[in-house]
Amino acid sequence: MNTETEKIVKEIGKVVKGKERIVRKVVAAILAQGHVLLEDIPGVGKTTLALALAGTMDLKYRRMQFTPDVLPSDIVGFMMYNSGTRAFEYREGAIFCNLFLADEINRTSAKTQSALLEAMEEGKVTVEGQTYRLPAPFCVIATENPVGSSGTQLLPESQLDRFLIQLSMGYPSADAAVEILKNSARPILQEIQSVITVERLQELQQMTADMYVDDKLYEYIVKLTELTRHDERIRLGVSPRGSIALLKMAKATALMRGGEYVIPEDVLDVIADTWAHRIRLSSKAKAEGLNTTQVIMELSERISTIG
Repeated sequence: MNTETEKIVKEIGKVVKGKERIVRKVVAAILAQGHVLLEDIPGVGKTTLALALAGTMDLKYRRMQFTPDVLPSDIVGFMMYNSGTRAFEYREGAIFCNLFLADEINRTSAKTQSALLEAMEEGKVTVEGQTYRLPAPFCVIATENPVGSSGTQLLPESQLDRFLIQLSMGYPSADAAVEILKNSARPILQEIQSVITVERLQELQQMTADMYVDDKLYEYIVKLTELTRHDERIRLGVSPRGSIALLKMAKATALMRGGEYVIPEDVLDVIADTWAHRIRLSSKAKAEGLNTTQVIMELSERISTIG
């Protein structure tokens, strides 16, 4: 195991009880320089997870509550006239940070959601023709309430595709719930200690990007991708961006386990988290009661070897 990432997971575990698997996946997404979508009911610890993550990695953190009246300029910034200089000056929006928490992202308008696209894809924003770079590293952790909840709407497919992974935290186990209750009166986030610096995080991100991948593993990922495009149960298969996302997450998983190269198990460990929000099932598959995770795992079982 990679000792640094293990320390991060352990430190976050002080405040996020019983969710080690979820924590590991989120840390892996950060190492892969990706963005995370957390879909769940309110009150299960999504915001606490984001705060703890920022604390362990010494990241500058900002949170925005997405409501129907939030404007794109609130996120990316705007030009303001300075009467002293008689010129327009740029005022930064909330997104200028290392870790941006977009809380309840599916409660705001599609226009406001689209303001995040350029930032998530290219690490920059454009305001009135001028481009401004965001701090590095940069990550978006967005939370959304389950579809059908009051005031929610579906995220556009273009927005969903920008998230490296989608996770659901779920309710805590009985033992974890007891620990949460015992610590409910304490300001537990103050206990979080910085484990690595921003500079070290960037080094780990580069190590992740440089992780060795054999040619047969590239072919393995392509075979998996093509299966999603030719299955009658799937009306929208995985795009090239989705294939790249799976590769990035597999590299991060390999680094976290202390490996020197990616193996098929690294791919299978994250394939559902990386692809479930990118695939659209056919009406027939939905009528049969199937979900995307079931279909993805069944497809992956068809390819038993990379040879």
